[in-house]
Amino acid sequence: MKLIHRIVVAAAAVAFTAAPALAAELAGTLKKIRDTGTIVIGHREASIPFSYLDDQQKPIGYSMDICARIVEEVKKELKMPNLQVKYNPVTSQTRIPLMANGTIDLECGSTTNTTERQKQVAFAVTTFITGTKLLVKKDSGIKSVDDLKGKTVVVTQGTTNERAVKQINDEKKLGIRFLHAKDHAESFLTVETGRAVAFPMDHILLYGLIANSKNPAEWDVVGEFLSFDPYAIMLRKDDPQWKQFVDGVIVGMMKSGELEKLYTKWFLSPIPPKNAILNVPMTPQLVEQFRNPNDKGA
Repeated sequence: MKLIHRIVVAAAAVAFTAAPALAAELAGTLKKIRDTGTIVIGHREASIPFSYLDDQQKPIGYSMDICARIVEEVKKELKMPNLQVKYNPVTSQTRIPLMANGTIDLECGSTTNTTERQKQVAFAVTTFITGTKLLVKKDSGIKSVDDLKGKTVVVTQGTTNERAVKQINDEKKLGIRFLHAKDHAESFLTVETGRAVAFPMDHILLYGLIANSKNPAEWDVVGEFLSFDPYAIMLRKDDPQWKQFVDGVIVGMMKSGELEKLYTKWFLSPIPPKNAILNVPMTPQLVEQFRNPNDKGA
């Protein structure tokens, strides 16, 4: 079965629009890719194991593998085997503007699909589900967000986690002092050097940072989930042709078992650069997501 037919079948099965993924004429992102001969991938540099740099400074990870599969299907569909792939690093602050202004075509990182962000960008079907927890040193005595009262906490700017913990701080009147970092690596360093006692972030990213730290035994991830964060590949808004194409590829990976194999590769097996194993089993929520894909935002 040709890709275009697979996409239509898969999209209809998960209640997406039943219109063909590629109309008679290309539009939006697919037209841009064909006309320029280039697809631009936005990637993170420290979102382990989703999108990060290996010891050769090459972007790798779970989300990068998903996007690599999308790129291969674009090459086939457009009959452009020599399509050029460019990589553009993004941060929590720059990812949405760079998508909205046309600089990047796919954002392959650890971005939460939220209804607020949907006003500016679009998202493919969810490929991972996580939530906010706290990274602390094991000897800190901190076990929950209530233990942060009057203490200094570092947040990565522009993240859902920043908003979640600040809202809780206001509601509980905890008097937390906030430091702001540009990325997760800087946030981790801020706690490591003692300038902050905790770093609230998606729990899976915290496990990735710990696994690749100098002394993993020094760290702990604590507290109840402070937010619900469905991760998805980010796309430009108001480009239904491109969204349906990308959704079709990802849904196909879910139905074939390919995405589950990628999960095993990145979450249950040794990963670069230190061959650390995160050992984070798939949650029941993600199992259900793979069975019944959707693009609902938090």
